[in-house]
Amino acid sequence: MKFSVFQMEIIPGNPKQNRDKVENWVREVVQNERPDTIVLPEMWTTSYTLTKLNVLADDMGEPTKTFLSKLASEYHLNIIGGSVANKVGDKIYNTSLVFNSKGELVYEYNKIHLVPMLNEPLYLTGGTKKVETFELDGIKMGLIICYDLRFPELARSLALAGAEVLIVVAEWPTARKNHWTSLQIARAIENQMYVISSNNIGSLDGVDYAGASMIIDPWGEVLCQGSNTNEETITGVLDAARVSEVRKDVPIFESRVPNLY
Repeated sequence: MKFSVFQMEIIPGNPKQNRDKVENWVREVVQNERPDTIVLPEMWTTSYTLTKLNVLADDMGEPTKTFLSKLASEYHLNIIGGSVANKVGDKIYNTSLVFNSKGELVYEYNKIHLVPMLNEPLYLTGGTKKVETFELDGIKMGLIICYDLRFPELARSLALAGAEVLIVVAEWPTARKNHWTSLQIARAIENQMYVISSNNIGSLDGVDYAGASMIIDPWGEVLCQGSNTNEETITGVLDAARVSEVRKDVPIFESRVPNLY
């Protein structure tokens, strides 16, 4: 499976311009890279304009659901749609949406862990449902959002459920960029799975974002990585058989003794 990741500079507080930017990027990446699957970053419609989300957020996933579904079916692409601010009743969630190449919504996830350093809990509501696996083109995957990366229990639960690929969508800051790369490599090694991430670049309200979107193999080798400052596309091909090979060579799942943990 071939993945293309959009390391995007998000236009703060302007969902329409960001949708236009994504649509133009999809058209270009389909022509140049011909991926099976694309990945967008966290909060790509608004960025972290938290005080304005009551006005800017989607309503029950719209218009983003319709927008991404149409793109997926038109270009015959699986779309891992990063995440968007999503109003449900009187609450706003940080919601990820995944579509298959027929334009069907196959997975929806509300970010569980909210970032206290960014005052997220003042404006957003944390998800209350456990992470689950989903399938695209017969490959089982899991997805987490930004701060979730710091909680290894999530990635491990997905690996135990059979996930071969972990998607991480983020707006991770430059101030903690070493954590960003190190934690991704750790998740790949300890769970013997591919890790694919989409982070943004640019800055907002004095916070610079780290870029460094990555594709990491189940051995922990970085197959490709974005820069820290440029809007760009990173593309890589995943071999699902590689997961089985690594898990056979170092059988950590068979060696687990969970009753002693």
